[in-house]
Amino acid sequence: MLPQTGALAEVADPAQPYAPPDAAGDVVEPVSAFFAELQACSRPPSTIRSYGMDLLQWWRFPDALGVEWRRAARAEARDFARWMAIAPKPVRMHWRRRTADTKVRSVARARRRGHRIR
Repeated sequence: MLPQTGALAEVADPAQPYAPPDAAGDVVEPVSAFFAELQACSRPPSTIRSYGMDLLQWWRFPDALGVEWRRAARAEARDFARWMAIAPKPVRMHWRRRTADTKVRSVARARRRGHRIR
C-alpha cells in the first residue's frame, strides 16, 4: 500500500483544469508544464486527469521508499513499473449495482480470481 500523500486538485480554470499541489500546497511546476503540453495537443480534461492520477501514483512511490521524487533514478522507475504490474487493482462495482450485497459478492469474486483485497 502506498501512503496517501499528495493530491490532484480540480481547478475551475479551463486553461488549467487540474493542478498537482505539493506538500506545501504549491503547484508542482514540471507536472503543470506537462499538463499544459497535453492541453496544447487538444487532449480533453479527462485525459489530463488520468495522467495526473498516474503521476500521483509515481509521486507516492518514491515517497514510500524515502526518496524525494526529484532524486528518483532508473532503479526507482524500474521498481515502480514492476510494482504497477503486480499491485492489486481496485475492485469497482458497476454504477447500476451499487449495493452492500453486490460489494460483498464483488470482493468474493476478486478473491477467487487471486486479487488481494485490503
